[in-house]
Amino acid sequence: MAAAPDAQGRVEYGLRVGGGEASLNERIGTPLRLEWQGAIHCVHCGRHTRKSYGQGHCYPCFKRLARCDMCIVKPELCHYFQGTCREPEWGEAHCFTPHQVYLANASGLKVGITRKTQLPTRWLDQGAIQGLPILEVASRQQAGFVEVLLKEAVSDRTNWRAMLRGEVDTLDLYAERDRLLEQFRPGLDALREIHGDDAIRRLDAKAQTFGYPVRAFPHKVASHNLDKAPLVEGVLEGIKGQYLLLDTGVINLRKYTGYQVRATLAG
Repeated sequence: MAAAPDAQGRVEYGLRVGGGEASLNERIGTPLRLEWQGAIHCVHCGRHTRKSYGQGHCYPCFKRLARCDMCIVKPELCHYFQGTCREPEWGEAHCFTPHQVYLANASGLKVGITRKTQLPTRWLDQGAIQGLPILEVASRQQAGFVEVLLKEAVSDRTNWRAMLRGEVDTLDLYAERDRLLEQFRPGLDALREIHGDDAIRRLDAKAQTFGYPVRAFPHKVASHNLDKAPLVEGVLEGIKGQYLLLDTGVINLRKYTGYQVRATLAG
């Protein structure tokens, strides 16, 4: 599912269907039907797989690709310099590039990291209503070191149920940034001594705010599961993050990456 904000921060969604893309915002309030056809194809090699691993991979690719390694989830565990990276060239292209440490508000204050080129996409995937980059670092591993430090005071996770219920108050992200950078200044200075003064730089970026196309938030969040019930249908009440909000429950489309699904849209 593609997502992009307009100039006012309103998020526009498109559902990738076949070789094209269907606008979803204009279909809020109309029936939607999703039917899993029973097949899963690896997003990397294309082979048929009975089970999806690591969001759409077959098991051999899941075990072989660097993008599926634990260090992607916990970048502080990067083992490139030990000579054991699964794909050194891929790691050099994706991990040894500028990354940003950010604050976001999807269900409350959280800290996260992403490649510099992945904002604001990363925030939209999380359903964040606010986002602010606070530091830029030279590599993914260094971003992981900073995130581990800040996680002593701020969660790195989103409460997806609270996010989908719309129970999110706006925050002063500038004040939160200043508080955290001051609180963890000794730890950040220690990291700079190891990696260099220019390896971790403060950013004076502008916070962004986002609005999602939702006409009604669910009072109780119940999830559809294509593996258990391959047919999902209902009225589309809204979209937030990678979730479709139906009057019959919610479904995380990213969870079913690689699944062969037939979508029937009204309009």
